[in-house]
Amino acid sequence: MTDPLAIFLTLVALAAATAWGVTLFKLRALRQSTRDQSVASRARLERELSEAHDERDRLLDALGDAFLLVDAAGNIRFANAAAHGLLGMRELRGRPVRETFLDPRLAEALLRCLETGEPAQARVVLPQQTSPRGDLETRGLNAWIIDAARLPAPDGGEPTTRIILRDVTTEHQTEQIRKDFVANASHELRTPMAIINGYLENLLDDDMVEDPQMARRFLSVMRKHAERISRIVEDMLVISRLESGEAAALKIEPFRFRSCVNDVLERLESVIRGQQAEILILMSDESLVVQGDRFYWTQVLFNLVENALKQNPHPGLRVEIGCDSAGADHRIWVADNGIGIPSADLPHIFRRFYRVEKHHSQQEIKGTGLGLSIVKRAIEAHGGAITVSSVPGRETKFSMTLPKTLATSAA
Repeated sequence: MTDPLAIFLTLVALAAATAWGVTLFKLRALRQSTRDQSVASRARLERELSEAHDERDRLLDALGDAFLLVDAAGNIRFANAAAHGLLGMRELRGRPVRETFLDPRLAEALLRCLETGEPAQARVVLPQQTSPRGDLETRGLNAWIIDAARLPAPDGGEPTTRIILRDVTTEHQTEQIRKDFVANASHELRTPMAIINGYLENLLDDDMVEDPQMARRFLSVMRKHAERISRIVEDMLVISRLESGEAAALKIEPFRFRSCVNDVLERLESVIRGQQAEILILMSDESLVVQGDRFYWTQVLFNLVENALKQNPHPGLRVEIGCDSAGADHRIWVADNGIGIPSADLPHIFRRFYRVEKHHSQQEIKGTGLGLSIVKRAIEAHGGAITVSSVPGRETKFSMTLPKTLATSAA
């Protein structure tokens, strides 16, 4: 007969074993669940961190300026797309920043920031040979702003310094042009003003007014220089309008090209007759109509023809004015058989105040030096282009293209 106590103890042991097994199973399940949750959480955090990095990279790559992150040792830890494009797409990560720039002046602000921890900024003008753009640089002198500042470091972490490198070459060149323009204009105006004042002083202080013949000669010289001042001011106003944005509002209208040529020749008739110059007009269609601002095209043709006459004051000059159509463009040219332009001067003749009148005597009234600059900018404002070629003593030819179709400015 079975002992009831033994049976009871056996049942208790079985129940305890069962409960222990269930507990172990639950513990294992809980541990596995915790492990799975930890792995999932870690994966989620890594994914979120990766997405945050990708978003950061996208935002920084959208910057137009080169952006770098540099560690405390001066090694690059991050470079955006603009930095890679600027520096030739070289591998930048891990590269010492000292080796990144060809000119050490670009690294000075950064190194100062690394040493002191204080923000640093510098504006650097570099020669073409040491531009950050390397062989891609074709602009000559180039200007850059480098801006460095230390970023807040996490507890126990190494400090990081951010660098922004901005290309300000266009602004630098524009400012330099403005300074040169003001300096040259002041010089060009000062000379005739000094001559006029000198003659006035002689007339008034030396009683030259009492000598009609001498007074007339003095007044004649003064009038020439006063006309020169007036021409300089007029030319400066024209070129200022062309470069100030007014060119975007050109008064584009159809006009007969031959009529524009006739206006120019009428204005220069006395000079042409005095120099016994020959003017040839070559047009396949005398009734040709072009689209453009007639005022500026009159300025273009007047300056080119007048320039040919001034450069060649001897009798027998032949000036050719031509126009025909080719494809989507009109081809316009002004050529002469005068002394020509030396090859060394050709790259510079469209610069403000540049002259090739070195053969003229000191007694002659010089031109303003703005005529060809106005010509180039007026043609470009019409969407056209101009080139020049010259064989001294044979032919000097200014060739222009003008689109047949131009947008008409709003009224």
